[in-house]
Amino acid sequence: MTISEIIKYINAGKLDDRLSFLYGENAITSQKDRYLQVLDCAKKILGDVEAILFSAPGRTEVGGNHTDHQLGAVVAASIDLDVIAVVTKQESNIVEYYADGFDVHPVDLSDLTIHENEKNTTEALIRGIAAGFQKQEYNYGGFKAYAQSNVLSGGGMSSSAAFEVLIGTIFNALYNKYMITSVDIAKIGQFAENQYFMKASGLLDQMACSIGSFASMDFKNPKNPEVESIPFNPMDYGYQLILTDVKASHADLSDEYSAIPYEMKSVAKLFGKEVVSELTLDQLAMNVHQIRTELGDRPFLRAYHFLNETHRAKLQAQALKDKDIATFLKLVKESGQSSYMYLQNVLNPTDHQNQALGVALALSQMVLKDDGAYRVHGGGFAGTIQAYVPVKKVQEYIQTMESSFGKDCCYILRIRPCGGVKVI
Repeated sequence: MTISEIIKYINAGKLDDRLSFLYGENAITSQKDRYLQVLDCAKKILGDVEAILFSAPGRTEVGGNHTDHQLGAVVAASIDLDVIAVVTKQESNIVEYYADGFDVHPVDLSDLTIHENEKNTTEALIRGIAAGFQKQEYNYGGFKAYAQSNVLSGGGMSSSAAFEVLIGTIFNALYNKYMITSVDIAKIGQFAENQYFMKASGLLDQMACSIGSFASMDFKNPKNPEVESIPFNPMDYGYQLILTDVKASHADLSDEYSAIPYEMKSVAKLFGKEVVSELTLDQLAMNVHQIRTELGDRPFLRAYHFLNETHRAKLQAQALKDKDIATFLKLVKESGQSSYMYLQNVLNPTDHQNQALGVALALSQMVLKDDGAYRVHGGGFAGTIQAYVPVKKVQEYIQTMESSFGKDCCYILRIRPCGGVKVI
């Protein structure tokens, strides 16, 4: 269909069922408006050409806080915030990507070498994903796209991974007849981010954006992690998943983030291992004095967090499979407490006056008490917290958060049942 024909198709209500599947029945009207606006912009930029609509979701971490870089277990989920794109296939080998707020230069896929000057750029990810396809002997080629994203950048929702999954899904649809698995698309996204974008990252973000629904992941074998999709919707049990953006800056926190895997690996190194997942709690307990003497107290506490947290993530996955919401929420709170006390990624140790995540968790406890759950979300120190809020308390919870962090600081999320997809 041409872009004009897609617009007529949506206006006639023929995409309503698809939008309901992706975003929920209550969001059909708002998503129709969003898609129509994007299509209108795409028509002006790309022309009234034959086109396809694609979508790739952001993600939320559910359990396993800072466990993936130690090859532990994680639970994550795709969410209904996503990046959508109007795409038209090109005969050339050029990718032209247009999006509001981004000035992206055309990428010539005839050259898949690493460009040092493209570090941390959109162009690097496009080139890197094509290179990943080539490396796996998959097909790739040119296209033009106009895209729009509502995935919060810097909020632990993995906007970059959503983009990587989007590009991989486009190549899969246009040039590979949908033959590539969501797991392989995630791996290629990680390859592009590591090698071309030049940012070290585990596979958690890409996998969570690509798999769909809740996903249990075990990274014991990092090249072939165990991944299981678990259909589950907290709303079926009367709880809304809400992320609160505390509006704290990530600036100057890179050392704090880097210290977490560094300190954990320093503990493993004492035992002749590479990562803490190769240790046991008994080994840790029997060598507390040596760890404290040679490395300090915090590395011990962070290793202690990891060994409990990676086990807890497996218990969370089982609770989801058992549809046991009470056990699941109990484990979410335990995860949050462990992150606060032992991992220590809630408070910024260099800034005693600004402790927004701690305030948000305290306010969550005030409102929710023993009904629901709450925890730091993602990397920590700044960004977002996650809460499972009883429907009857949603308005009170949002009002409480907005009174401290400003209007529209809360994001009510719906678990999305699929990863990157062709919408129409």
